[in-house]
Amino acid sequence: MTEFTAPDYVVALPEIFLAGASVILLMVGVFLGNRSTLLITWASAAAMAAALVMVLSIDGETSFTFGGLYIADTFGTFMKALVLIGAAVTLLLGIGYYRREGMNRFEFPILILFATLGMMMMISANDLISLYIGLEMQSLSLYIVAAFRRDSVRSSEAGLKYFVLGALSSGLLLYGSSMVYGFSGGTGFEQIGLAFANTAGTDGPAIGLLIGLVFVAAALAFKVSAVPFHMWTPDVYEGAPTPVTAFFSAAPKIAAMALLLRVFMGPFVEAFDQWQQIIIFVSIASMALGAFAAIGQSNIKRLLAYSSIGHVGYALVGLAAGTEEGVRGVLIYLAIYMVMTVGAFGCVLAMRQRGQMVEKIDDLAGLSRTNPPLALAFAIFMFSMAGIPPLAGFFGKLYVFLAAVQEGLIGLAVIGVLASVVGAYYYIRIVKVMYFDKPGEPFDRPVGTELRVIIGVSAIITAFFFAYPAPVLSGAAAAARALLH
Repeated sequence: MTEFTAPDYVVALPEIFLAGASVILLMVGVFLGNRSTLLITWASAAAMAAALVMVLSIDGETSFTFGGLYIADTFGTFMKALVLIGAAVTLLLGIGYYRREGMNRFEFPILILFATLGMMMMISANDLISLYIGLEMQSLSLYIVAAFRRDSVRSSEAGLKYFVLGALSSGLLLYGSSMVYGFSGGTGFEQIGLAFANTAGTDGPAIGLLIGLVFVAAALAFKVSAVPFHMWTPDVYEGAPTPVTAFFSAAPKIAAMALLLRVFMGPFVEAFDQWQQIIIFVSIASMALGAFAAIGQSNIKRLLAYSSIGHVGYALVGLAAGTEEGVRGVLIYLAIYMVMTVGAFGCVLAMRQRGQMVEKIDDLAGLSRTNPPLALAFAIFMFSMAGIPPLAGFFGKLYVFLAAVQEGLIGLAVIGVLASVVGAYYYIRIVKVMYFDKPGEPFDRPVGTELRVIIGVSAIITAFFFAYPAPVLSGAAAAARALLH
């Protein structure tokens, strides 16, 4: 018999704390009802802030606990920090929205907390079993919040589509995991990595391992909404309540990309030659679809959905390089993308006329004259997403393209640049509508203190990232180094 060793609970303290906070706040909501929603929302954001402090204060050395199911390292610290910041900010973003739209229910912040807990477990997964548990904890919460506006047909449809397609992706993941387990003899990432390494000198990995790898890649591509598994994204982004859409694009996407990096640069790294071509295809397809499909969109949320598909394609360019520089580029890109997307959705939330939400691009006509600060902020985010220097979005693309060029993937980098040029059309079109079209009906004021602060801070970070990029660059470099060594 193997000797039992007690788990090191300190390593997983942020997750344990969030789980405890979620249960306590759930009980508070049960006893106090919906009048406690604002209290629980702020308490949930505070719990995420406390978890962030715990994540940053844990020793950066790589350590394992719970029998090797859980890994804590600098890579996990960086990605968890992004997820916690994104989740907390998007939770606060919608405070006014839920009150106005009659969705002021205490369950919402609790579901966001549970989803965030699942994301943190995904990032620290070191085994196919813990990976699946974290993924499902996140997904089950997201299915509910997508359909949270029960009186809206669009919201109910978004939740149902996401649930059906999400269940399909979970099936793909389970099937792929079972294949990998059957041919490697274990579910731990280290054991799977050894199974791939042991076949390095032969004709290559067993066909069963490669089939499992493809199924796992397909499931994770669904979670990051990469082509050809993107079909849920436009409908869910358009149909879900706007703060939920902001949350979807900020936190879960970053957690899923972290999982993709950990799986492919960890246990599957020995099969790099086999999966690199998959990543290159998915990257090119995502960049191309994100660039061309958004051109004809008239709904701003649907446009941002296709934009997010394109951004995933750009991030995957760094993974296709398969190097430390490539991973660093992906992490820098994700950090910048999170700030840009939170700010952009904050601007969408501020688009209200006669007390009603508006989502059409044409409704932005003449915004520079009716609400100059909002127009300026939105213009900054659009130019940044287009990759125009010296805004933050330019540096995100620069680092992933440089990593690709260094590894000889010049064609991939060129396609990325061309896709950026095409994508710039619809971003700049929004700026043109705001600054050069005849003013329409002015937007309602005020938009809420939380919303103004979040939009303002995001715009400042996006505009002046070039002045002090050191924290993000050094943090991403340390995280990439920890993942590959």
